[in-house]
Amino acid sequence: MRCEEMPRYTKPKKTLQYTTEFKVKAVQLSLHEEVKVNDVAEMLDIHRNMLSLWRKEYREGKILPDKRRKTMTKDIKALSKVKKLENENARLRQENDLLKKWQRFLAEEQQKDSALSKNTAKNSE
Repeated sequence: MRCEEMPRYTKPKKTLQYTTEFKVKAVQLSLHEEVKVNDVAEMLDIHRNMLSLWRKEYREGKILPDKRRKTMTKDIKALSKVKKLENENARLRQENDLLKKWQRFLAEEQQKDSALSKNTAKNSE
């Protein structure tokens, strides 16, 4: 393709602008000991590098929290509850898979036993 054939973009790509309040909330969530940075970034649909940059700016005092707002203990509790539920869900899925395998194993053993008993019955005749 030649340059003349390539489509031209008439509008520049928009860059998302986040409020200081949003950045502070994200940083405070990520600073909680029960929560991982990647989980916060995924939950807020932002890249983890962006969150790391905000954490650095927060430490340096470039991003300051609004002292009039309450802490986000409710958000932190919700995030940790979601994480616990995800872990429990994964554990229950593993248990369910194990039970299915056990059920298949028992069915195969029962088929082997019935086939063996048929063979012994034919041999005894």
